[in-house]
Amino acid sequence: MTGEHEHCESGHGCITCGDQALEMRVAAVDAERGLAVCVDDAGQAAEVDVLLVEPAVVGERLLVHARVAIARVDAEVAA
Repeated sequence: MTGEHEHCESGHGCITCGDQALEMRVAAVDAERGLAVCVDDAGQAAEVDVLLVEPAVVGERLLVHARVAIARVDAEVAA
């Protein structure tokens, strides 16, 4: 990227913090609180805010950034 906004080039990560979103599988859902326990491919579990992708369903894959689910991962892409 060129021009006056070169400092905004994010490459492959978040423009704010540099992190990347990860695909995670939903293991459990607490719909009342808008949270889910999600597990990454390495088996690490994390509590994730799922309000942006409600309703979250056990077994589905979500794209998670900073412990917030930001999108569903298409089943064909995740396979």
